[in-house]
Amino acid sequence: MKFPGSVLVSLILFVAETAAALCLSGAYRAAGDRMWQWLTLLFALLPCALVQLSLVFIHRDVSRDRPLVLLLHLLQLGPLVRCVEVFYIYFRAGRVEEPYVSITKKKQMPKDGYSEEIEKEVGQAEGKLCTHRSAFSRASVIQAFLGSAPQLTLQLYICVLQQEITAARSIFMVLSLLSIVYGALRCNILAIKIKYDDYDVSVKPAAYLCIFMWRSFEIATRVTVLVLFSSVLQIWTLPVVLVNFFVFFFYPWILFWQSKSPFPENIEKALSRVGTTIVLCLLTFLYAGINMFCWSAVQVKLNDPDLINKSQNWYRLTVYYMLRFIENAFLLLMWYIYKTDVYLYVCAPLLVLQLLIGYCMAVLFMLVFYQFCHPCKKLFSSSISEGLLSCFKFLCFICKPPKSTVLMDKAEVKSENTDEAWSSSKTIDSQKANPHQSVSSNA
Repeated sequence: MKFPGSVLVSLILFVAETAAALCLSGAYRAAGDRMWQWLTLLFALLPCALVQLSLVFIHRDVSRDRPLVLLLHLLQLGPLVRCVEVFYIYFRAGRVEEPYVSITKKKQMPKDGYSEEIEKEVGQAEGKLCTHRSAFSRASVIQAFLGSAPQLTLQLYICVLQQEITAARSIFMVLSLLSIVYGALRCNILAIKIKYDDYDVSVKPAAYLCIFMWRSFEIATRVTVLVLFSSVLQIWTLPVVLVNFFVFFFYPWILFWQSKSPFPENIEKALSRVGTTIVLCLLTFLYAGINMFCWSAVQVKLNDPDLINKSQNWYRLTVYYMLRFIENAFLLLMWYIYKTDVYLYVCAPLLVLQLLIGYCMAVLFMLVFYQFCHPCKKLFSSSISEGLLSCFKFLCFICKPPKSTVLMDKAEVKSENTDEAWSSSKTIDSQKANPHQSVSSNA
């Protein structure tokens, strides 16, 4: 049975970040910065509440009549109790013989074009651990992008305004960045396991390293760009954030309305239509929050029974990173034009270059992951290099003028040349026919 290390990492990051946020908010209160205190508390407590709700929803504690567990979740102690339960199950497994086991069938990765199907016995303890791992993975994603990402942006913005980085704030920002990167990593692993649920997927350490480097560069550069832009153009910060958020929030709903599919009713039997709508809105809210800062490996598809798009779409990936790079470059250009005296001792061109190179490094590690380290790369219908090449060809085809227009222009030029040649030849013939008249006219 696999050691539940991911559960332990999720709990450590959750507790450490929450404790650091409370300590830092106390420091802001002592310094008289009430606004920074309340914003820090908001970005710390809101994701805590959402994490408790997600754990209760995944484990279905409401329908199982567990009042003590619900009370502990109300006291914001849900992750701690779940972690204790996980390790109790893990260390107790094997000591007591289980009355029955379930048999699951998984396909192995294809070798030489053939894929074997293997059967595996799964006991009750292993099934419960799998449920706990899945719940903590989703909780880590919620904590990362609805709490840690806004928190990191806020604390870095305060550092820029105050031109000071305290020890407590620097530790808190490092914890927030680690939480975001870990949440993005769990999002990638969840996407792989959901898309390739029929296969026995094993993620190697090289894949974890590539994802970690990819997400670290991408998130760090994105947060820095947003902070630099908001520090010089505060009035335009809210429109930029809202446009980004609402585009990704309504995109799955627009695709759902265009498909004309029936309203999904199979999410949870105990939920009414209103409850299902709230859950779907929270899901798209999280999806928008992820795409605000980085590429979400999981693509929401509301007309799918699993609510996930399981196809590998290289075009969407390419368009996202191209547009995000253009947006980052534009925001950096606005910062460079309107920068204030706060950045008097900062080499602005070098900083802009470093941030753009950092984002390109993120794209490079992403390409390495999908090309060489993805555990299911053998199942791709086309590699990412082929997908990017076809995407670039398609974009070049769009940007190139239509062939009919080019032919019409050539035909017009040719007709003009023909008319000029015909008129010149006609003039020469008339001069040959009346030589005396041309001589007299010259005289």
